[in-house]
Amino acid sequence: MEERNELYPVFLKVSNLNILIVGGGNVGLEKLSFLLKSSPEAKVQMVAPEYLEATLDLAKNHQVEITHDIYNKSYLDGKHMVIACTDKEEVNEEVYHDCRERSLLVNVADNPPFCDFYMGGIVTKGNVKIAISTNGKSPTTAKRLRQFFEDVLPERIDDLVKNLNEYRKTLKGDFEEKVEALNEFTKGLVEKKDSSK
Repeated sequence: MEERNELYPVFLKVSNLNILIVGGGNVGLEKLSFLLKSSPEAKVQMVAPEYLEATLDLAKNHQVEITHDIYNKSYLDGKHMVIACTDKEEVNEEVYHDCRERSLLVNVADNPPFCDFYMGGIVTKGNVKIAISTNGKSPTTAKRLRQFFEDVLPERIDDLVKNLNEYRKTLKGDFEEKVEALNEFTKGLVEKKDSSK
């Protein structure tokens, strides 16, 4: 039977959530950078005995609380989402099990069985955001797809989104009538052009 990606994509308002990153090394910096690139207002606490200078510099310009300590489960208090990325597998797995006990979403870097979510490739152009997942199988493929979409999506796509939003506000009728009108108005975006002409 063909394998398929059964992940459910959601877009989180992480500025409304409390996020914990356990680990201050290269992977911690990568996860923090990825998160802040997509959501600069994210509220993050990092816990680690030591940090890279680049992590401390990045944290200064955002809502990132730096805590110099080893992990213990009290750091999960008030958190909604946790990323474990220390260089100690036993600590990462402890974080995972502590999160499962509290029903917290958790991602253990480079350990798909210990992840409730993955941080895939993301393309952002204004209000348009595309998330790419390879089901944890190939971050390199997600990266290449991200580069592809960054190249093919027109820079002015955000203007289209804003104009459609204004048009939507002018529509009368119930939900179904509005959807039908918007579908009719936008069908040219996906119609295949006849290349034989």
